[in-house]
Amino acid sequence: MNTKSTFRTALVALAAAGCLMALGCRQKQVEPEMSDSVKLEAYDLGLERDPNDHRLLAARAQVLFNMGKVKEAAYDITRAVELDPENLEYLLSKSDIVFANGSIEEAYRTLESAERLAPDNIDVQLKLGEITFYSRDYDRSLRYLSTVTEREPNNRTALFMKGFIYKEKGDTASAVNLLRQVTDKFPDYAPAFEELGILYATRQNPLAVEYLGTAIQLEPNNTNALYALALFHQDAGNYDAAEALYRQLLDINPNSADAWHNLGYIELTYYSDYARAIEYFDRALAVDPSHPEALANRQLALDAQK
Repeated sequence: MNTKSTFRTALVALAAAGCLMALGCRQKQVEPEMSDSVKLEAYDLGLERDPNDHRLLAARAQVLFNMGKVKEAAYDITRAVELDPENLEYLLSKSDIVFANGSIEEAYRTLESAERLAPDNIDVQLKLGEITFYSRDYDRSLRYLSTVTEREPNNRTALFMKGFIYKEKGDTASAVNLLRQVTDKFPDYAPAFEELGILYATRQNPLAVEYLGTAIQLEPNNTNALYALALFHQDAGNYDAAEALYRQLLDINPNSADAWHNLGYIELTYYSDYARAIEYFDRALAVDPSHPEALANRQLALDAQK
């Protein structure tokens, strides 16, 4: 390289360094339409200048969370809360992030801090209801969720979770009442149709077909609803409909051992096609070698073939 080109390279390097220094001296404007990676670069630059800027830490935490970097996001949002412990937005964000990072107790403690700060805040009560719901502390969850629905009777999330809890507690009438409120008010909310369909299916009520069918229309890849509807048809003796739904499910998830087993069970019990039944049981066992029903029914099919 000659002296002139070396000098030019040095000037380019100095110019680049000057640009970086300039960006460090003023926060690069972040726009909503920017990609997360571009936002992250801007926040990194700002935090190089001031590592204790809690606003940038909280913003970077959200971007990292969006990018699936949950552990790094948890570190940033925890630092932001340490620097500004009475910021309700930071506390709510931290509860989401640390919960996603597997720290359920820390998420709950964070929400308790948020509740002390803003005891009447609906978002705080709803998140407390959610975290106790996922922890299966249903009685406590109902108290939080009821606080929400008393003030917001049409809060979809609270109504749905309350309906689900009543279903789990065996109060079918209350569960149906709440879930039907959700389907009436939010006709595009598939989970409520799915849960109602499952409830009706357990009672052998033909309404299961309507509700599960709607859930599948809203979410064609909903394998839970497909399985529940297939099993309902199987139990009702509608074997062609059941088989078609099991195959639709397996097109989406070929690793459903239960669907393969149930296809085998139909062949074994209703059609006496033992060879095909064994084939399906083998498929189930390839997915789950310890599947108890597939093991037992495969042996029955083998014995019947003799």
